[in-house]
Amino acid sequence: MIPSQRQGEADARSTDIPALRKGRDFVARHGETVFNAAHRLQGDAAHTPLTRAGFAQADELGRALRALLGVKPAMTLWASPTGRALQTLAVICEHLELDWHDARTDPRLVEIDMGSWGGRYYADVVDEVGPVMLPGGALKPSPDGETYAEIAARVGGWQADTAEDPGDRLVIMHGISSRVMLGVMTGAAVDPLLGAPVAKGLPQGSVTLVENGRATVPHLGTGFAPT
Repeated sequence: MIPSQRQGEADARSTDIPALRKGRDFVARHGETVFNAAHRLQGDAAHTPLTRAGFAQADELGRALRALLGVKPAMTLWASPTGRALQTLAVICEHLELDWHDARTDPRLVEIDMGSWGGRYYADVVDEVGPVMLPGGALKPSPDGETYAEIAARVGGWQADTAEDPGDRLVIMHGISSRVMLGVMTGAAVDPLLGAPVAKGLPQGSVTLVENGRATVPHLGTGFAPT
């Protein structure tokens, strides 16, 4: 995302919880990727494909959603435009017998922009600047990257712009951005360290159900979990 555009969104949007939708939101985290397996900082990289473990996690998620929702559920499909989110969604759509081509994407659903740290090995960045994992498993923003308040502004903007989506919807996202999304959706308190509402981290391949501003976890994935 262009920094000036990102800052403009941050200035223009409120992080207050949007009006409650009439339908349910199923917010899922994509499966493991080659960057995850190599211990690289992935950030908003566009093309980092799933590993075999990542596809297995997407399969588990698809089976869980089919058991919960049945075949061909009436729902709107959304995804981050990144390859790993779209791959995860494709596997889920096979289980639900939905058409992947009906999915909509939005760049506001991408992962945190890690700036010049993006794509680098965690160990190399830690050698330079110290720990990059914060308490609770959140990532420390890079000096030239995106802040949590900026993430909250963009995902809050997406929620406001799509509030009229009919019925249920499935949203495939990322570890950090989904945590902020869920924090905004449920009206969580602003984390004093991060400067935004941030939900608890879940393993890769997990899905959270938000209904009437309240969150439950119908499926817990088997991938990496923040600590």
